[in-house]
Amino acid sequence: MRVIVTEHAKKRLRDFRQQRVTIFDIELAAGQIPGNIPAATRFRGFVARSGRNFDLVAKDISAGRLIITIIGK
Repeated sequence: MRVIVTEHAKKRLRDFRQQRVTIFDIELAAGQIPGNIPAATRFRGFVARSGRNFDLVAKDISAGRLIITIIGK
């Protein structure tokens, strides 16, 4: 499945709360979500390789899985 990370999500990766979360971590987490996501939904409890906890807001579109934003803990 193709994972599309929005510019907003990429910008959030520069914030302090998401400091050690990478695009690779996001793509890996998005691939672990099963099924179809018809509406923007928050998925909790992912852990980056650095150990930082984060949540994703994702939605499936025709082009792939759209990652709308990242919420660090």
